[in-house]
Amino acid sequence: MKKHLYIFALFISSLGFAQDIHFSQIQECPLWLNPANAGFFNGYLRAVANYRNQWASMGNAYQTMAVSVDASALKLKKNKAYIGLGLFVFNDRAGVAKMGTTQAQLHINAILKTGKKSKLAGAVYVGFNQNSAKYASLTFGNQYVGKDIDASAPSGEAVSYASFVNVDAGAGLNYEFSSANVDMLRDDIFSLKIGAAVHHINRPVQKFASGSSYQLPMRFVGNVQARIDLKETKVSILPSVIYIRQATATEITLGTHFRYRFKNPTKVTGVKSETGLNIGVYYRVNDAIIPQLSVDMAKYAIGVGYDINVSKYKQVSNMNGGFEIYLKFMTLDDALFKRKREHGLN
Repeated sequence: MKKHLYIFALFISSLGFAQDIHFSQIQECPLWLNPANAGFFNGYLRAVANYRNQWASMGNAYQTMAVSVDASALKLKKNKAYIGLGLFVFNDRAGVAKMGTTQAQLHINAILKTGKKSKLAGAVYVGFNQNSAKYASLTFGNQYVGKDIDASAPSGEAVSYASFVNVDAGAGLNYEFSSANVDMLRDDIFSLKIGAAVHHINRPVQKFASGSSYQLPMRFVGNVQARIDLKETKVSILPSVIYIRQATATEITLGTHFRYRFKNPTKVTGVKSETGLNIGVYYRVNDAIIPQLSVDMAKYAIGVGYDINVSKYKQVSNMNGGFEIYLKFMTLDDALFKRKREHGLN
């Protein structure tokens, strides 16, 4: 009974105070994090698929799927600026009523090389959002017969919810500094990226019922990510801190990956030949510990993560949080010397 009350409370909170989809491997869902990530990477085309199943032990919990594709255009040494384009589609479903959201967003990013080692980007996105639910699947307290629920009994509840579509918009900024210590076998890279974004600038109305005027709160995001190659080793440290605020909800996730390169790239083949293992652990403050593991083989990568719930909710979840997996494909720069010409590294 206690578990059912928690599920009902989650449902009501999502109905009255709608907020955004959620991922723990946030850095692997770049367009959800910041539209200024579109085309803002050392390559030409990137495609990422994400899947998350949260609180599966409760039954009918949150399931979130996302696919993003982004690419750069006019990315040449002679051009001080180039363009990033992105498409982001996601679907989120939860509960017996399958209440959820489907959204498609188009991202446009203007990227400026501010120096030989730095670049700045500003982006906007616009999207269409559809919300829906199957309320006929719900059962209510007055359908209890003894200890069981009779789904055929009248609920006595008037449900006026209807599916609706609205328009969404957001914007973001990114700054990156990169430098490389030249080495005969491989250049050791240091990079630092700082980003900020605001989503739902237009605060679209959530028409859950006739006459509803509830507006989706803006989501503010700030993130700092770095890559530090340890000199004369095959090890890199990839720390990150991500801050998210939406209405009264605040989320801070911090941690790091440790990357071991099984095979270093060469001056001829560049990062196309690099393979590595990434082991990381992150902490979402007052909520979850998140171990993560990923393997990348030049253009391809796969990663998994799991939330170990440590909040007060663990009494119901039994510390079971959310399982995540992502698949990634990237067309990378041809070689380190070419990357230097195009991105201004030493």
